[in-house]
Amino acid sequence: MHGRPRRPDKPEDAAAADAKAAKLRDLQTQVLRNHHSRTYSKEALGLSFKLLELNPEAYTAWNYRKLAFQHNLGELSELEAIKSSIDDELRVVELALRQNPKSYGAWYHRKWLLNQKLAPVDFKREFGLLDKLLKVDARNFHGWNYRRFLAKFMGVPEEEELKYTKDKISDNFSNYSAWHNRSILLSNLLTQQRKGFESKQKIFSEEFELVTQALFTDPSDQSGWFYHLWLLAQTSSPENPQLIASWPSNGAKLSLSSVREANDKQNTPSSFSSICCYSLKEGILPIVLFFNEPVKGLTPSSVSLNSDLVVGKNIQWRPLSVTDSGHSYCWVTYLEVSNLEYCSSQQFSVEASIPNTDDIVSRSGSSYNCPVHFTFTFEPNNIDSITEDTDLIHDPISWDCSEPLPSHVKPSCIHSDQLKITNALIQEESKWHLERLSDELDLFRELPDDNSKFAKLTLARLLLACAAIKSRGSSLIERRGYCEEALGLFNDLIYLDPSHKRYYEDERSLVLMDQLTCNMESFMKYCSVQVLPNLAPLNHVQLCRLSLTCIGFVERLLWVQMLDLSHNNLRSIEGLEALQHLVCLNVSNNQISSFTALKPLTEILSLKVLDLSFNEIGTHPINTTRYICPTPFSHKVEACEAFEECQKKNINVEEFWDAILFFKHVNLVQLGFEGNAIANKENFRTLVVTLNPSIKWLDGACVH
Repeated sequence: MHGRPRRPDKPEDAAAADAKAAKLRDLQTQVLRNHHSRTYSKEALGLSFKLLELNPEAYTAWNYRKLAFQHNLGELSELEAIKSSIDDELRVVELALRQNPKSYGAWYHRKWLLNQKLAPVDFKREFGLLDKLLKVDARNFHGWNYRRFLAKFMGVPEEEELKYTKDKISDNFSNYSAWHNRSILLSNLLTQQRKGFESKQKIFSEEFELVTQALFTDPSDQSGWFYHLWLLAQTSSPENPQLIASWPSNGAKLSLSSVREANDKQNTPSSFSSICCYSLKEGILPIVLFFNEPVKGLTPSSVSLNSDLVVGKNIQWRPLSVTDSGHSYCWVTYLEVSNLEYCSSQQFSVEASIPNTDDIVSRSGSSYNCPVHFTFTFEPNNIDSITEDTDLIHDPISWDCSEPLPSHVKPSCIHSDQLKITNALIQEESKWHLERLSDELDLFRELPDDNSKFAKLTLARLLLACAAIKSRGSSLIERRGYCEEALGLFNDLIYLDPSHKRYYEDERSLVLMDQLTCNMESFMKYCSVQVLPNLAPLNHVQLCRLSLTCIGFVERLLWVQMLDLSHNNLRSIEGLEALQHLVCLNVSNNQISSFTALKPLTEILSLKVLDLSFNEIGTHPINTTRYICPTPFSHKVEACEAFEECQKKNINVEEFWDAILFFKHVNLVQLGFEGNAIANKENFRTLVVTLNPSIKWLDGACVH
């Protein structure tokens, strides 16, 4: 219960706990025996009641009572007898809730009984029970969840429930559950555009005023701050998902090759930009679509592709990073370009179109309503030589971030307007968003500077929301000011609230990435063209020594083929899976602690060079991050084959299972891993060579 301090145990408490545990074990044994023998007598039900009275979380006892209720119901014919049986069960639930008002099993059992619809429901009794419980603890989210269930069950208008939440908030601004329920109700009412809820601007303005009263009344309470964060999210982002980037980009003219051509060596000008496309070795050309929020529903019917090539009907769009609900920011499909019959300098065009469609939806259920059409053209040069050569990297690639990038050699295939699909200028709605957020900024700057972490965090988020809206226009100077101020606030928070240091560091990294990449002219000082022997030039980006802990705004890096992220503080490389043309990656001298953190790289078919030197892989004896990603038990046959292959080489599969899953799904030519604890473990080198037969260099030394 909220606000109740824990008291230390007394000696007599231990004796009472032992006696209670013995009684629970005895009752549980008897209930399980009755459950297995399907004994549903009055005495057997009495035993289950005693067990639930002592321990309302005994799920098996609740399930047993459901089965008993259904069994005994067959012997009842009169409505009064059925109603009496239901009332008995409801009383059992009430007694259990007195013992534990937050018992999942008890609340679920009550919902289950009402959903049987065997007798009229006494709603006065149900709401009366809720009122009693919420008076004891107004923030009991189980009670609020049950209230939503009851309101829907009996058809209570959501407008009435919204008024109820305001009454509860007026009683106590600290009622987080009431704020949360209010956000759910408002979302539904605005989506349905019910009477009085047609204008989001009017509703959100009123809500900002309501929550501001709470924040200025008690700035130290977090309930109002979380609701303000929800309002901010509704105000600062588009209502519907939008396609914000693609690769190849709109209007791109590419010469797809993996080898240096004669005209490259002689610097002969060409109307086409040369790009090394390593995926051509697999006979495919990746097409990447990146959205402003996770979506699902990309199919050949929702995204149409037309080309001079024979585009088969088996084209499938695949998410590159999937949430539990199947949504993803980034989607990819692969055009087959092998066995092309073409003349010298023959060009092929590809057109992609996404109309208004209800098939593509966001996590909030919003449909895609921003039609997009883009086209790119390419020349598939030297495909025969690509497929004939086993690999085109004949010498090890070295990294030197201490050397400045050549200022006269810049990527020629990228222009600032190519990174965006839509040129969404500030429209009337965005203007209102900016005005509303600007008002909030002025208001929160008036709060006394008492080092409130909630105030500083909210102010930083307001600044970034304003910066995001400014990015849709051309106010780069003002936008830069917002970002600079937000960076200062995150730096303050790192010292003010060290328990959440990593979160603030990640937020600061995202702001830095935004600053670096938002303007192509300023970003160019981090970019160059890397010319390697026998290879077409690679678009190179160097983001070293920036204290980055995570990667953001990867939609602006889809064209990158050689990426240097060394000497940062990276713990995750999530997002890099979108870089489907990436050939070389340097993440040395970072804080990556496991191979599961590298899982995004398994989605990049073109990746050939990887430097993991001087990270923390294998340093921590107990590393729970290893288990965030799927374990061997969730993988398919090919993973099992990899384990068997390693076992034949006497490799400890239990110790290296995450490394096995990683190296099984990459095809590297060069790997650096010195300086990691795992590099010194027996058989690790054998594991790498076994699963990556194409490997040529390990830590700079030739393998064969």
